This record gives sequence, C-alpha cells and structure tokens, in this order.
Amino acid sequence: MKQILCMASEPWSTSLPGRTQQLISRLRDTQVLYFSPAQSTRDQAFRQKGRQVRPNVTVYTLPPILFPIPERYRFFFGRAWNRASHFIQEAAARKGFVEPLLWTTHPRQIHLLDRLEYGALVYDCDKAWDGLPPHWEGSLAQAADVVFAASPQLADRLSPCSSNIALLPNGINLPLFQPSNPRPDPLPGVTAPIFGWCGAIRAGLDLSPVLLAAQARPDWGFLLLGPVESENPFLHRLDKLSNVFLPGARPATEVPDWLYRCDVLLDLLREDRPYDDVVSPRLYEYLATGKPVVTMQWPGQVEQFPDVVYNAHDPDEFITLCAHALEEAPGFSHRRMDRAAAAAWPRRVEEVERILTTAGLL
Repeated sequence: MKQILCMASEPWSTSLPGRTQQLISRLRDTQVLYFSPAQSTRDQAFRQKGRQVRPNVTVYTLPPILFPIPERYRFFFGRAWNRASHFIQEAAARKGFVEPLLWTTHPRQIHLLDRLEYGALVYDCDKAWDGLPPHWEGSLAQAADVVFAASPQLADRLSPCSSNIALLPNGINLPLFQPSNPRPDPLPGVTAPIFGWCGAIRAGLDLSPVLLAAQARPDWGFLLLGPVESENPFLHRLDKLSNVFLPGARPATEVPDWLYRCDVLLDLLREDRPYDDVVSPRLYEYLATGKPVVTMQWPGQVEQFPDVVYNAHDPDEFITLCAHALEEAPGFSHRRMDRAAAAAWPRRVEEVERILTTAGLL
C-alpha cells in the first residue's frame, strides 16, 4: 500500500470537496495523510488529533504560518517552516510512513522539500499562482517527478521547469448531477425563462453582461445562486430588478435542483483572472445537466467546448447568444452530458494512477 503525504492548499470539506480532495481520496491501495493549512494565525486545530475521514485518509491541520514572511527574514521564515515540517514528520512517524510520496499543491510548499523525508514528489498545479516569487513554483516543478497541470496554459507556463508535465483538467462529481425525476421547484410561480449562474459572487466577477441582459429583456429571469463574498459593483443595481433572483448560498445537495430549474446556464468572467484557461468544475456541472450554456470569453481566448457551448465576446453578443440558446434545437443535450461524463473524477483518477504507475511512483 503506497503511503502519501498530501500538502493541500484548502481544508478538507464534506460538503464541497475540492480538486485535491477528489483526487487523493480516490487513489486505490494508498494510505494518505492530508495536511490542510490553518485558517488563521489563531487557528488551534493543529492541537487536535488527526481525523480519519476515509478508511485510508487521515486529516490534520498544520500549525499557523505567519504568511507571507519575507524570505529575507531568514530566522523567522525558517522557524515557521521548521515548525510545520516537524509537525508533518511526527504525524508520519506515528503512522509508520517510510519514504512516502509527497503530493504538493502550492508553490510555497517548496520550503518543505529540504525539511521532509520522502521518496518521490508530485506537484499538482490547478491555477496560476500570481503574486508569489516565480522561483518558488519553478523550483517545485523542477524538483517534482511528475507535474500535473489543469490547463494547457499552465502546462506551457511550467514547461521550462519540467519535462514531466501531464495535462489533468478539473473534474465533476457526476452522480450529484445525474438527471432524476421529480425534482423540487426552487422558483415556484415563476414562468419566465431562467438564465442561471452558480458560484461565489466576488468583487471581481463581471456581472455587466447579466445587468445589460436583465435590463434589455425584462421578460427573462436571471438567477445568481451563491454566496456574496465581497462587494460587487453591479450587484446593487441587479438586486433592484424584479427579474433577478439572488437566493444566496445553498447546500451542495440542492445545487442540482437549481441548475435543472434553469433554461440556460451562464459562465462569467472574473477580472482578477484574465485569460484563465482552466475549465472550472462549474462548467462541467453545467454540461452534466445537458442545458444550453452561454459563456463570456476574453478577447483572443481559445473557446472552450465550441461545439456544445455558446461563447460570447461582448455583452451585446451575450444577449444574442442567450436568445439563440433559448431556442436551441434538440440534440445537443446528450453531447454535453457526454462531455461531463468524460470529466468524472474517477476517470481523472484513472489517468493519475496510470501516469504515476508508469513513472514507478505507485
């Protein structure tokens, strides 16, 4: 049974498992110690015993790191990472880990490499880590036996640092979004066609196409499902419109009901992630419903799934494509669902296992 030390960049979640959790928890014949970062400098969860969340997965919270500590303050910088590495080594020793596979997910984890004992190294890159010293990620990719990249752009970015890069897009928890009848109606009494977005409403989420469409087409309804995490400049005006629905966050188990309630699903741009070519789990969830999907694209961006997704490049085209999507001829739904099925997390894990086995790491 292969032993894995997983350095996650997010906490373990029972309701919204992220990419790392989806991959690690599905690897067969493995024993995993999953280390998540502290949620604040006062987080004392590291004092608790590890939680066994799967028969083969134990979860720990690392001691808080006052991050970012500039590297020039070598004493404090080194002491913080020494504390984290000692915590990891002690947990690994209690579980009898010997030369485990070290699974990393964040450039800052480069500072653990010289402080931990491991037999092989994987770096899973699922986003562009802008704002960090570039040599952190470059050194991590260079040291890794295998690098997984969530998009072609990320793979190109890391290619000067590694010749062992494998493309591994995001995936979907497919059973949650399988068609089922009957489904509850979360918008009873609403007869207008519904155009829906699902996800956190952050300050950088560009809602201008939705505002323009909602103002131009009062006979259409627009659903913005998700938590409002920070002030968005368009949200106040949208909230005043009678054809815009803002139900807030909903449990993950209810999200499919809301998506199936929509006639067309929307994917929008984030100003803080220009030209991001990582396919979000959200888009795979949309495809799983078979519903028409209209997305906004950056100028010059390569279109994602052009055969099953309507890609708009400006707000006026967005409205036009929304109208086309609403009148779509039958036959595309199954093609979208096939795209989603191909991205199911078990299939992604099969690819991971094949690559790591070929490399002699599993």
